[in-house]
Amino acid sequence: MVATQAHQTVLLDEAVAALNIKESGCYIDGTFGRGGHSRLIMQALGSKGHLLAIDKDLAAIESGCSLFANDNRFTIEQGSFAMLRQLTDQHNLTGKVDGILLDLGVSSPQLDTAERGFSFMQDGPLDMRMDTTSGMSAAEWLAQAEERDIAQVLKTYGEERFAKRIARAIVTAREETPIESTGQLAAIIAQANPVKEPGRNPATRSFQAIRIFINRELDDLRDCLEQVLDVLAPGGRLVVISFHSLEDRIVKRFMRDHARGDDFPMGVPVTQDQLQPRLKLLGKAIRPSAAEVRLNPRSRSAVLRVAESPS
Repeated sequence: MVATQAHQTVLLDEAVAALNIKESGCYIDGTFGRGGHSRLIMQALGSKGHLLAIDKDLAAIESGCSLFANDNRFTIEQGSFAMLRQLTDQHNLTGKVDGILLDLGVSSPQLDTAERGFSFMQDGPLDMRMDTTSGMSAAEWLAQAEERDIAQVLKTYGEERFAKRIARAIVTAREETPIESTGQLAAIIAQANPVKEPGRNPATRSFQAIRIFINRELDDLRDCLEQVLDVLAPGGRLVVISFHSLEDRIVKRFMRDHARGDDFPMGVPVTQDQLQPRLKLLGKAIRPSAAEVRLNPRSRSAVLRVAESPS
């Protein structure tokens, strides 16, 4: 296995500060990763506090179990944050959660481990699943997907302007030999892409799109957000770090819509209280400092948004 670089948690201090940790509070880290945010949350919790962590990735679950093996303030569950309400019901936490943190996207250990198949930077099996125990791998999907469906995924999730050309090249290539490695796919995409952008690998958007699709990342995000309002306690906070414009758009719209409250017809005189807003926006979007971007270039696209449930 290729050695991975140490994971650098993006917007670590800003995200945990936004949760406004109470010593006896209950918090959820919906994307445990390698525990960067969770470690800081746990440091702020007292003996009566609790953190429930969630992650699809079995390697992340192993990391969590190792880090907090003897700490009864910590629980970790393997699965998607789309299971939020199911897990809070199971742990008798629904309506009692003081803060939910979602750090979206893919972690450095996932990107840097060739065997996971997330990156075009090193050759490995074309997998891309965050949960390697279930679902269809990228190789399996590309082997049977229709050309129009591949193009749609590349355009929708990767905003790839040459989606049709790349999809056609993938279908043509797989007729000669199965596409089973990241290196194969990256080479096919590079050859099909007519424009070379300085400083950007031509496979960047396509790999991102396929990963988002394979892992249902945007669907899971929408599903999770719809459960947040029932899970948060009064005054509880939702903190989300996005790395992709499509993710951030979903988060921004969700927070904005619920901060506006009920939708009354134009011209109907109502007070702010009568609108019954279910969230309050806290501050403006936060982005990494120039210093953080220099230390961790992968942080450059991160956007942090915060909202609070009414007390």
